[in-house]
Amino acid sequence: MQETILNVENLQVSLPTENGPLNAVRGLDFSVKRGEMLCIVGESGCGKSMTSMALMDLLPKKALCRADKLEFLGHDLLHLKKKKRNQLRGLNMSMIFQEPMTSLNPSFKLGDQLTEGIMTHKQVSRKEANERAIYLLNRAGVPYPQERLNQYPHELSGGLRQRIMIAMALMCEPDLIIADEPTTALDVTIQAQILMLIRELQQEFGTAVIFITHDLGVVARIADRVAVMYAGQIVETASVKEIYARPQHPYTRGLLNCIPVPGKTQPGQKLATISGVVPSLIGKPQGCAFANRCELAKKQCCQSMPSLDLRAGQHWVRCPVTLYPVKEAS
Repeated sequence: MQETILNVENLQVSLPTENGPLNAVRGLDFSVKRGEMLCIVGESGCGKSMTSMALMDLLPKKALCRADKLEFLGHDLLHLKKKKRNQLRGLNMSMIFQEPMTSLNPSFKLGDQLTEGIMTHKQVSRKEANERAIYLLNRAGVPYPQERLNQYPHELSGGLRQRIMIAMALMCEPDLIIADEPTTALDVTIQAQILMLIRELQQEFGTAVIFITHDLGVVARIADRVAVMYAGQIVETASVKEIYARPQHPYTRGLLNCIPVPGKTQPGQKLATISGVVPSLIGKPQGCAFANRCELAKKQCCQSMPSLDLRAGQHWVRCPVTLYPVKEAS
């Protein structure tokens, strides 16, 4: 049985505004096992990136982060001293950021940026660090890896910069990598290459990955398990096969219906859409956040917040409207 390396219970992140606190993340519960690829999917503004920033302790200074449990490798991240948390963040947990064009410091050579972390956390020599960097650049598909160490970020294309970021994330052999929409700024061909690369390296090194995206096509290619987010909450989570074969939450079904299907969607055919808009997250929302956009909504949906209940197998859904009966969690 795989070891659970990250356990999150009731994670909440709020930001102060003139009109009251904006509740960007509202009671998230999820876990990640060693070597697992968990995809967190949802539309822009649903709280995906705020979740990743909370895990990495990179939230804005005025943000308020609370949780019943935020445990990584047996450490309580909420109550760790800053020095210890920084050690974990550099050595055992790393991040691939969304924008490869701005994630690298333009003032420093790539070699210095690649080797800084491993030299700090593992106390290795410059020679050993450079050898590790060259090996990972080669594995990440970067041509002429040795020469790249003396180059600056502006000398590389966006795709190569993202490969550099992937190699950098693997330098210290972390237990967990958080990839925050790492292919958003890349063209379709490079996207496919980067996705295949992340999956191959994740399987080779046995690293757990939280992959954050809004693209369900990406999820189908790489995920082991999927968590669907809406308005700061997880509304459905299951294996990738279960999500695509038997989506239970109306929002998940709506997202899947928006995707054109080869052989079924005719050229020029109008794609399905989800009507309405995401509700404001300022203050305390009442009832289900998706109720104003859901065709199946009942009176009770607007009055009380549905719980995340277990359906068949390990399929969890935050909705009383379902094809499967609710089961007691074992």
